[in-house]
Amino acid sequence: MRASRLLSILLLLQSHGRLTATDLARRLEVSVRTIYRDVESLHAAGIPLYGSAGHAGGYRLVDGWRTRLTGLTTEEADRLLFAGLPGPAAELGYQSVVSSLQRKLRAALPDPLADRATRLQERFHLDTPGWYSDGDPSPHLAPTAEAVWRQHRIRVRYRSWRGEVSRVLEPYGLVLKGGRWYVVAARPDRPEPATYRINQILDLTPLDESFDRPGFDLPGWWRAHVVGFRARLHRDEATIRLSPAGRDRLREIAADAVVAAVDASAGPPDAAGWVWAVIPVESLTHAHGDLLRLGAEVEVLSPAPLRERLADTAARLATLYRAPSRPGDEGPAPG
Repeated sequence: MRASRLLSILLLLQSHGRLTATDLARRLEVSVRTIYRDVESLHAAGIPLYGSAGHAGGYRLVDGWRTRLTGLTTEEADRLLFAGLPGPAAELGYQSVVSSLQRKLRAALPDPLADRATRLQERFHLDTPGWYSDGDPSPHLAPTAEAVWRQHRIRVRYRSWRGEVSRVLEPYGLVLKGGRWYVVAARPDRPEPATYRINQILDLTPLDESFDRPGFDLPGWWRAHVVGFRARLHRDEATIRLSPAGRDRLREIAADAVVAAVDASAGPPDAAGWVWAVIPVESLTHAHGDLLRLGAEVEVLSPAPLRERLADTAARLATLYRAPSRPGDEGPAPG
């Protein structure tokens, strides 16, 4: 570990020119005292490293000296894919390895390319979770990733829509979709892969049992899975009227398939600007919740059960908001 840290100090100084002991300690997540000891060790090894005090002080390498000790470790080479994805790398427990890898890659680049890489890192940032969520944290993500890598089975207790179930899984791969992690896995008694959301794993036990991973194309399988999911998603239809404001709002909250259906089926607007359209819906329950978000900017014409459910909800809301919320909120009695 210390040898790796000494090399990291050299690579950081080679890349940045000058760094203080505080800078180095923060980047390497050690104490300033540890940096002082490491610098003394580098001096003793004959590395042309010097320090200066004052506002512009810090440690520097002698001009023109460059280390070529930039070889990647096996673990760093394995994690190369995550070099541009610091968020997912941290969730998987790879942050320190990826940080070391980025330092080595930058140090190995010629100066013009290294400067370009720095500018790219300063100007582009990938933030995978949605606006209303910090991602999909789970204590079982890292052990699942380790099982994927080692091709070892895991026993999980999982929360499915049917309730809690226990499964032995053969994990083929991990997928990050919309800020949520999924494991694509088969079962010993059912070789057809399925998806399991990592956040719904309640308990996980790694098993000392390896499995044979077939020639499995994870990206191809996932693309087909998404296509099938979307095809199964919207099986029914609803006829609606939309106000101009409702149509604008629909573009912000609805799935692409719904927006496209409105654009394709909407007739000419009436005198008030409202349009008729036919939209695909997943289910009565989902459509009820989604269309409520449009408030009074949408009217459901059919199917009748959906219209009746929305009318019932609107009536109960009207009753709720007509009544005082707490005793004493009625205001002064008329004089």
